[in-house]
Amino acid sequence: MDSQHWRATITAAQSGDRQALDELVAGWLPLVYNIVGRALNGHADVDDVVQETMLRAVGNLGSLRDPDSFRSWLVAIAMRQIRDRARRRTADRLEEAPAADFAELTVLRLQLEGQRREVAEAARWLDDEDRQLMSLWWLEVAGELTRRELAAAVGITRQHAAVRVQRMKERLETSRGIVRALDGACPDLRELTGRWNGRPDSVWRKRLARHIRGCGYCGGTHETVVPAERLLVGIALVPLPVGFTLSLAFGGKTAVAATSAGWSAKLLGALTKPAVVMTAGATMVAGGAYVVTQPPDAPPPRAAVTPTATATSEPPPSATPSPSPTPSPSAKRKADLYGTVVDAGDRAPDPDARPATLPRRPESGITSTGGPKAVMQHRGDSVTLSGRGYVLVRWQISPHARPGAVVMPTWTGLKGKLFHVASGGSRRMDDPLPGAPNGYVTGMGGPDIGYAVLPPGTQQMWQNEYFYVDGTVTLTQNERGCDYGIAVFPSDWEAVDKDVNTGPAQGAIRYGLVRDTGTDSAPVPQYVTRSTPDDPATVPQRSRV
Repeated sequence: MDSQHWRATITAAQSGDRQALDELVAGWLPLVYNIVGRALNGHADVDDVVQETMLRAVGNLGSLRDPDSFRSWLVAIAMRQIRDRARRRTADRLEEAPAADFAELTVLRLQLEGQRREVAEAARWLDDEDRQLMSLWWLEVAGELTRRELAAAVGITRQHAAVRVQRMKERLETSRGIVRALDGACPDLRELTGRWNGRPDSVWRKRLARHIRGCGYCGGTHETVVPAERLLVGIALVPLPVGFTLSLAFGGKTAVAATSAGWSAKLLGALTKPAVVMTAGATMVAGGAYVVTQPPDAPPPRAAVTPTATATSEPPPSATPSPSPTPSPSAKRKADLYGTVVDAGDRAPDPDARPATLPRRPESGITSTGGPKAVMQHRGDSVTLSGRGYVLVRWQISPHARPGAVVMPTWTGLKGKLFHVASGGSRRMDDPLPGAPNGYVTGMGGPDIGYAVLPPGTQQMWQNEYFYVDGTVTLTQNERGCDYGIAVFPSDWEAVDKDVNTGPAQGAIRYGLVRDTGTDSAPVPQYVTRSTPDDPATVPQRSRV
């Protein structure tokens, strides 16, 4: 919308026009969400900071003298709330992981690819101060803010802003180099990151940057690197998450400020009751949004669907329904089950046996608290996956590491559905590699050092195991005996199909194996539960959902 329309809307909202206020909140909420989300990298506090920003803006709207300065005024409020939140953080909250990695949300929701994706992922490696500045600079180059507004929001001159932006861009380019190197196949880098927990921080940024500067493989690039500002020109805002709720509940000083600013008692009474809900049907690009108001006793809007709604709204029928017309508690538990649990050993198929056709399930994207490449090397490491789509779990067991019994990883706190769809990576973990000592390079160990032993009834895992998530679930590494690692990657149908169909003709050991039936009869992974135990390793090694 043009500036003249917004000027009229702001003026009307200052005069107590409820419809104008709704439009104002709807129009500018995505901008605030993008600033706060990127500055805090999706931390659990994002919703609180966004809400406090909008609450203060609405409560103090009457003090705004020039409607033309609304955007810079609103951005400055957002930045103050971000800085206040940083000062309020207690020591025990400093290490909290993001609730939803904003870099990954940016990639998924804007469908970024190539170097645009690289820039979004590089933001994880910036320190808090640089990330806050980048949240504004990103919107500047995208055409949502001006340099004057950026400088005003940070509270510095335009000249000082230019210096700080340049320094931030230099660190961003270093971070882009790290993202690029981690996507490569440098063996020295793999060895260096063997002790890394997969979470970007300043210490590892310096270590990896030092390696890249001295490494001919990582330091080189196979394509022209486009400056970040050219990649971000005209890029849309990241849409608000489905079901995002902004509760405009006034109280205390805010209500007093609103009253003194000329808000009518009728308007204040209305604002204390409803919530502003961003619905799933909204198209929120470059500032657009749809807002509905909801009385406190009303059911939630049907449009506000979470990614797990399909999986949890109505349990699938049981394979063995109770004959009783009135379901018993045990029958109800059966109705909650779906598919079959993989808890029986299997034989390796012939290496030349082509896999079955892989059914195609709906995909809207998976977000991971560990980012696009979560590496879990130690007991207790975990990653939470949310959304609808495919996930790769890649096994790493070295025969020269500590052998023994494998305490398998567990899936806990499942909300929705989880299926085991395929096995790939060109080999099972018990496949020998010709020419290697005792026939093994990586896998389940060898006779020279002792074997890695799976629990009874376990199906042998392959190098790559693919799963389909429709909801939310946490995967935990439970290493206690055998030393092992797993890497978790959000994936897609094309990648799974390509993997399982890469067979011996391409130099691999064997074709993959498709287990998915495309229905609820597909296998459910072993060691999965809908509960979240204090120690995930206590999930029964032969478990059912």
